[in-house]
Amino acid sequence: MSSILRIVQSFFWILLGVAVGYILLVFLMYLLQGKMIYHPQKSLSYTPEDVGLSYDDITFTTEDGLSLHGWYIPADSNITVLYFHGNAGNISGRLQTIQLLHDLGVNVFIFDYRGYGKSDGRPSEEGTYKDARAAWDYLESERNTESDRIVIMGRSLGGAVASWLAVQKQSAVTATIIESTFISAADLGADLYPWLPVRSIIKYDYNTIENIKQIESPLFMAHSRDDEIIPYYHGKSLFEAANSPKTFVELQGSHGSGFWETGEKYRRALRQFLNANTRNQ
Repeated sequence: MSSILRIVQSFFWILLGVAVGYILLVFLMYLLQGKMIYHPQKSLSYTPEDVGLSYDDITFTTEDGLSLHGWYIPADSNITVLYFHGNAGNISGRLQTIQLLHDLGVNVFIFDYRGYGKSDGRPSEEGTYKDARAAWDYLESERNTESDRIVIMGRSLGGAVASWLAVQKQSAVTATIIESTFISAADLGADLYPWLPVRSIIKYDYNTIENIKQIESPLFMAHSRDDEIIPYYHGKSLFEAANSPKTFVELQGSHGSGFWETGEKYRRALRQFLNANTRNQ
């Protein structure tokens, strides 16, 4: 009898240890959410000159007084793509995107969120929204870009930020491009960490699907079935929720490079979308 009791007691302490460990892990994940979402890199490895493109080095200020850094890459066009990058690195890791858009004949304005690259501050959800608004204001006030000549584009986390700005500038933006983006921060977290109560502890919203439902400008979307970070069904769910007119391109390749690996199929579709929905004259 005593041996059975010892076994029961041992089993109890094992379960208690596992439960305590799990609770501590959940608490740690709660505290470290910001570090799990944002992975900024401060040093810039390359500039557009490394791919033969001239550019203007830009600084501009947010409504809460932070100085942000970006690049403006001209293409002798009156259409400008305002580009929002993903959660890791900084603008110097987006030269393929810059070159591709430049080759399509549009100006590109790309910048780093607060805490990334040469931009001041620390990243946060509300901060990325303030940064997005400041970037739009820079194009209008400093570049004298007419609002109906601005295309909002974002990839991954940048797609969530872009969708938010597209709603804020509903009557102004000419077209919106969202690629390899998640339904919401909670949905993606639940996919990545199914063993955690993500929906109960997450402090971030980034509710792309609710923004998508409100966007009325022509919408271009793309996602890869091979995406190893954001499952393909996220992109399809966003597309199904979107209003017309809308275009979807299925990419091939990884999360970070599917647009490049897909090649001409992607470039052709994006070129057709831009030609059909912008007044580049």
